[in-house]
Order: sequence, then structure tokens, then C-alpha cells
Amino acid sequence: MAKLTTTSSGCAHASYDTAAENLAQNTEEFSHEIFRNPAMQVKLYAPPNPDPQKPHEQDEIYIVAQGSGEFLVEEKEGDKIIPIKVGDFIFVPARLPHRFINFSNLKVWVFFF
Repeated sequence: MAKLTTTSSGCAHASYDTAAENLAQNTEEFSHEIFRNPAMQVKLYAPPNPDPQKPHEQDEIYIVAQGSGEFLVEEKEGDKIIPIKVGDFIFVPARLPHRFINFSNLKVWVFFF
């Protein structure tokens, strides 16, 4: 887990640079856990190409921290492709198939809750 700074009130802070460095040091994993409590887990995710994601049992939020590309959502009425770049926010409901495609140098914060 990345170095996390916490306060006595329970606030927490992790630096992107430290999280990215920890992620780069572990070449066998594509994500690095930053924070966890009973209701939420936070990771920095650098998808391999192709992105092997399967639907998750939890809702997710992604925030693009580095790179750009596209986000594919498999919907009943047909696939939806969303262009993404640094700063973008993506919400994915639990069990919805999705993955990153056509990306370059991508790192995203992912929040499972």
C-alpha cells in the first residue's frame, strides 16, 4: 500500500507520485491499492493492453490521472465508446461490462464502493 498520511480525525492523503512509483515497482500487478475501509477501496490502475477487466460486483468511479484513450461500455442497445483524457470522471454501475481501449500511457484512480 502506498504511504498514506492520516489525521486524528480520519482524513487521509496519498500522493499520486508515490502511488505511481509503487505501481511501477511491482511489475506483476496492474494496480496498486492506496486506501481501504469497510465501505470503499481505492487503487491506482495502469491497464495492460488489452485491458482484461471483467465486470465487478461493486460500483466504480474512475478518474483519469495520466494519459488518454477510450472507455468501452457494453450496453444492451450496443457498445458505447467514450473518449477520455486527464481529469475525466467515469462512473460504472456494478456488473456492467467495461474496459479501456485505444489508450496511451494510461493511469486511473479507481474507487470501488
